[in-house]
Amino acid sequence: MASDHIQVINQGSLYALQNVFKLDGLASCYPTNAQGYSVVNSYVLKNASGALMLDAGYSAHLPAILKQLHAVLDVSKPLSIYPLRLNEFMSVSNVEAIAEEFTVDQCYSSNPDAALWVDFGGRSDSANPKPLSIKTTVVTRAQTIYLGGDEAYPLEAFQAPIRLIATRWIYDKSSRTLFTSDSFTHEWSSQEDGPWVYGDSDDATTVEHIKSFLLNTRYWWLEGGETSSLRKKLAGVFEKYDIENIAPGYGRILCGKKQVERQYRLLDEALRQLDKSQIAASYIFRDKVR
Repeated sequence: MASDHIQVINQGSLYALQNVFKLDGLASCYPTNAQGYSVVNSYVLKNASGALMLDAGYSAHLPAILKQLHAVLDVSKPLSIYPLRLNEFMSVSNVEAIAEEFTVDQCYSSNPDAALWVDFGGRSDSANPKPLSIKTTVVTRAQTIYLGGDEAYPLEAFQAPIRLIATRWIYDKSSRTLFTSDSFTHEWSSQEDGPWVYGDSDDATTVEHIKSFLLNTRYWWLEGGETSSLRKKLAGVFEKYDIENIAPGYGRILCGKKQVERQYRLLDEALRQLDKSQIAASYIFRDKVR
């Protein structure tokens, strides 16, 4: 299998553009002791009216991402881009380059001028800098957006219940998919060819693995914190929506109701065990592996 490929989640309407990167201690989104491979996931949802891309991927993967987009999109159709983490390279690096090649009609952003946040094409460093011409649609904490402007295809976007930086999750009722950005990203592979989808029959994940992953990445602050409110918010999402797929911004995609329920319960238990009622907070050295 090539190091970049397209995963079909819902034929004709939802695709994951997956691009492999090596885990060797240099990727901050994984623990320094993680070995093997993972994937950056950019998602494309489409209908007859247009398309939406969630996260634009790393600059290093741009040639592959453009090729993948051409495989699933008609270049003449309007494309919206929604970086779920506006201040993450993995979400925004390729927005400008994609907008130059496809018919990008808007970029969803929590800031009023998205073009300034996605300037990774060297425009600002040129002799005659000219801002990227792209419409900014300012997002709120919770809102419904419509794929291609079609009210028959609503997507519910809301603040992530667990986050370190400004992060959005999105629920797609049509495919029963929850896009979780930098949560549920704890599954990777020892092999470059994956597999990059975890199904109902895959059940190797443990609470200890999830706790270690959280504490050795951006959620180091959870240990000994007040996690009951986070658990309540997380439960609210899984009680409200009928979820058959969890689609994270990186790592394996989790498919099937049994797998979704299992992964949710594991994360919930990990949060419970990290609560201040269960464990005391302590100073953590930067390079300590937990």
